[in-house]
Amino acid sequence: MSQASPLIPPLPIRDGVSPSYLWLPEGTWPNLMAFLTSYFPDVDEATWLARLEKKEVLDLEGRILHKNSPVKRGMCIFYYREIDHETPIPFEAKILYQDEHLLVVDKPHFLPVTPGGRFLRETLLVRLKKETGLAHLSPIHRLDRETAGVMLFSHNPLTRGKYQSLFQQRHVRKTYHALAPALPEALFPITHRSRMEEGESFFIMREIAGEANSETIIEVAERYGNVNLYRLFPLTGKKHQLRLHMTSIGAPIINDGFYPVALPCKGDDFSAPLQLLAKSIAFVDPISGIERLFSSERELDIKQIAGVFARSSL
Repeated sequence: MSQASPLIPPLPIRDGVSPSYLWLPEGTWPNLMAFLTSYFPDVDEATWLARLEKKEVLDLEGRILHKNSPVKRGMCIFYYREIDHETPIPFEAKILYQDEHLLVVDKPHFLPVTPGGRFLRETLLVRLKKETGLAHLSPIHRLDRETAGVMLFSHNPLTRGKYQSLFQQRHVRKTYHALAPALPEALFPITHRSRMEEGESFFIMREIAGEANSETIIEVAERYGNVNLYRLFPLTGKKHQLRLHMTSIGAPIINDGFYPVALPCKGDDFSAPLQLLAKSIAFVDPISGIERLFSSERELDIKQIAGVFARSSL
């Protein structure tokens, strides 16, 4: 199942939501409904019947499918994913730049980039598709739901690979800002290298012995008593790299719910955003040859965070 299809979908984008699709796996089923209820055990038969009645389940050739339609391995079906009672996220992204290849946005905290789990319409990709009408919009790199800042999208499939290769070949210069506890004894800048791998839980990363596969340069930009504003320069792009590296040097990013300890899910609590901001991205444009620099207009709430830390140390 996927939200970004290289195929030509027989269903249109609807309110920014692209149709999902899947290739039927190995197996035998008497009809389509039998497959759907076995493959999606969390979606009841009544829900699928409603979608089928609206003629919103199609095969690759655009034929409308019914509950008794025959199915087999290798068949491709398209449908709209739906989520009941999706919680609105009360923060908006801002478009910073657009040309015939790129769309650059300033993402807020808490807004996921792509649909997944309990988020569909309340994601940056779906919102942008609805706002811009760009049917081929696709993110070029990752940014955690908890992180705010600069995010690049491609909307031209013919040139997308050129921009993706910039990240793959590490030709992009990224700068992050983070608020974290001060380290009076440490000498900056610090270059932190480690070998990272997935932890016991799929959403957590950990450091292990072995050849380093991640590297971050860490500087102090400003000092506010017990709190520093750090500038972070990731030279690699591992999942949660900055969050784990800051924890490893003894300065976990403020309001991090995963590191150093994974806390219970805060659900829809928007009161304590992770103090991490993707401040800028710079690269030489592979199409025009022009030096590009895109910067977030957002700032971390330094005075409030520093004040809380100062009061807590009294």
